[in-house]
Amino acid sequence: MESIVSTLLYLGSGLLILFIGFLAFTFTTKMNEQKLILEDGNIAVALKLAGKLVGLAIVIMSAAKYSVDISDFIIWSFIGVIAQMITYWIAEFLLFPKISFAKKVEEGNIAVAILLFTLSVTVGLLISGSISY
Repeated sequence: MESIVSTLLYLGSGLLILFIGFLAFTFTTKMNEQKLILEDGNIAVALKLAGKLVGLAIVIMSAAKYSVDISDFIIWSFIGVIAQMITYWIAEFLLFPKISFAKKVEEGNIAVAILLFTLSVTVGLLISGSISY
């Protein structure tokens, strides 16, 4: 019974942290992702956000795997989410400083969206590999 409670606690906390990280990412953009996806059917925006979700989930999964208790999990999850956001922004602005990814994605550029999806997942994997004892 204790393992069920622990699993539910980690799952609930992980989902909440994923939601908070996802909201943080969406609040940092100038576009209305919800409208662009749900009303306009913008696949590029959906791909970009999906990549961010997958990247965040990878980080949170690693924090759950290597944590010693729930507080350790929560701390490392938030550190991982923040690191994911910072690293993503650095990579985006350093690798392609003259390109407005937000504008390209808003215009429906799927190639850019796939690149951003891959960047989010790659950064998530790198951070995931860094979270260990």
